[in-house]
Amino acid sequence: MRKKHFSLERMFVGLCVLLLMLPLCMLALFLVYLLVQAWPRLSFDFLINYPSRHAHVAGILPALVGSFYLLILTAFLAIPVGVSAAIYLEEYAQKNALTSLIELNISNLAGVPSIIYGLLGLEIFVRILAFGRSVLAGACTLSLLLLPMVIMASREALRNVPRAMREACYALGAGPFHTIFHVVLKMALPHILTGVILSMARAIGETAPLITIGALTYVAFLPDSVFSSFTALPIQIFNWTSRPQVEFHQNAAAGILVLLVLMLLFNGTAMWIRHRLQKRF
Repeated sequence: MRKKHFSLERMFVGLCVLLLMLPLCMLALFLVYLLVQAWPRLSFDFLINYPSRHAHVAGILPALVGSFYLLILTAFLAIPVGVSAAIYLEEYAQKNALTSLIELNISNLAGVPSIIYGLLGLEIFVRILAFGRSVLAGACTLSLLLLPMVIMASREALRNVPRAMREACYALGAGPFHTIFHVVLKMALPHILTGVILSMARAIGETAPLITIGALTYVAFLPDSVFSSFTALPIQIFNWTSRPQVEFHQNAAAGILVLLVLMLLFNGTAMWIRHRLQKRF
């Protein structure tokens, strides 16, 4: 019987390894195919050139700059609001029916498809507030998308701080404000920053909300203010993939590789920041 259980366990482990290797192999094949297709267009000129109707000279500079502006403005809007809401719900708010309803809605909003946020941003920011199809409208829409994730990640980080740390501060005469902002928030900062950076990595790859609010697919200029028209890297890739010419598909593959590198940089930065801050605090 013992030998039979050991054989079943080995079979189960082998099945788990096989199921793990299948998606990894598919991902590796996809990356190799993408690299082969994008190799003729991978160059520094591709990063600094403007879009063009001629595929061999087209570049992604406006899309890169637009994505950078979007991320900076989205972080400026979403992070302070999200972290402040998490601090209030976790440290100050009383546990009652209202806070339970708020927490339930935040959890539900985190799972809403991004296209719904695009429709909401189109109605509120583009039409009602008259921001137009601008960088500001795109950043506000992405902020709505990221806000539930930032709140949930920040609350989980605050919840992981031991209760004994708060009680020790209170025993030494510190007030709630000093305890939260000088002890609890510092200890939770590595996990908060990790959640925020991973949320921003998701934002850089979002396409549906930006298409819905009317981000341009062809931009031959750089945005000069928050009310300028803009494009982003996912929009530019979408534009190229919709073209019938094979050369534009090569441009799209090169753009996808650039986007993957940016997302990997975000994820790597999140891991590095968490490791450094955990050692520090």
